[in-house]
Amino acid sequence: MLAKRKPMKINHLLPAFITRHVLFALIIGGVAGIGFILFLTEFDHYTSSEEFCTTCHSMELAAEPYRNSLHYKPASGVRASCGDCHVSEGVFAATWDHFIGTKDLIRQLFGENYDDPVVNALHLPEAAFAAREWFKKRDSATCKRCHVKEAIFGERPDTQQIHLEDAKEKSCIECHYNLVHRHVPDKKTFKRDAWNSMIEEEFGLEKGAAKKILDDE
Repeated sequence: MLAKRKPMKINHLLPAFITRHVLFALIIGGVAGIGFILFLTEFDHYTSSEEFCTTCHSMELAAEPYRNSLHYKPASGVRASCGDCHVSEGVFAATWDHFIGTKDLIRQLFGENYDDPVVNALHLPEAAFAAREWFKKRDSATCKRCHVKEAIFGERPDTQQIHLEDAKEKSCIECHYNLVHRHVPDKKTFKRDAWNSMIEEEFGLEKGAAKKILDDE
């Protein structure tokens, strides 16, 4: 009569140093890690949305021209939201962008009154220059999520040739800006006095009021 075979224990299938407690720790750690990644993914998705960004009134001011742009009202129906342009791809890179972005939240809470349309407009150039530099350092990676140089035909017959030859070594932001938000001149040609005068005229302020607002901050 054959002897009854004993069931093989899981311990016999694992290296000796992996005890039952170590195995349980690995399982719990793995589940916790998966849960953490899922949390970061949902966190990044929500905090990259227009709904979240515009909870600050200052961002609502930035969103107004965006809602009249082709990025919001494209002929194709493919809408680019805030995070599509301003947050890097990948859960860890996106989380890092949000972490670095807390400096803007601190400024919003404890710095100048960016909710004031006048103050917001006066500081807009610096914000635009910083954003353009961010795009340039990343070779306009977020633009390339949707736009492929080889597929840009345009309405002009030479559009594709321009992108493949003349702009071959250039980043998108070097040629394409002022497409979504309020128009701000190139940093090389920007004149603070001219910008201040334009804001004063736009909001009906006395001459010199813009400089005084900036100096008092």
